[in-house]
Amino acid sequence: MKTLWKSLKITLALCVFFSVFYVLILWVFAQFAGPNKGNAEVATLNGKVVGAANVGQMFTKDIYFWGRPSCAGDGYDASSSAGSNKGPTNEEYLAEVEARVDTFLVHHPYLSRKDVPAEMVTASGSGLDPDITSAGAYVQVKRVAQARGMNEADVKALVDKAVEKPLLGLFGTEKVNVLKLNIALEEADQKK
Repeated sequence: MKTLWKSLKITLALCVFFSVFYVLILWVFAQFAGPNKGNAEVATLNGKVVGAANVGQMFTKDIYFWGRPSCAGDGYDASSSAGSNKGPTNEEYLAEVEARVDTFLVHHPYLSRKDVPAEMVTASGSGLDPDITSAGAYVQVKRVAQARGMNEADVKALVDKAVEKPLLGLFGTEKVNVLKLNIALEEADQKK
């Protein structure tokens, strides 16, 4: 019994120690080595927070660049982050993708079916992806420019600035944060 009591005290002490100190060590590490001191990166427009830069947002109007579709609840709901869990041969999934392709083509009549980037009609694994590839952004330039009454070259220049290169030029792919790009669009529109 004496050994059991001693074991329970040691277990409890180690649980408290590692629960508190492990979290504390991670927090201290994030303060020095993590981006934004371990806090979420927020995006602002006119001094007002408009969203978290690391969570996708729902943009459906033609005046904005669109992100990847979301399978997370009611559109980018972080509390229900998940993929659809439907395989590539699932009839329901294929019908959803076809409907998304049709919708994308309605808003981008200058594209053919084969020119629609797969990422624009398929959801990411988390359903919260804030980024698209540069190709996914460039195919939308014409639509956004026409809807905003802007010069295509000016909108393309905004996309060029928004492209984030791979880490150290090696890890990952080029990507564009959709929320940041749409904020840049709004700021460019306000300067007119």
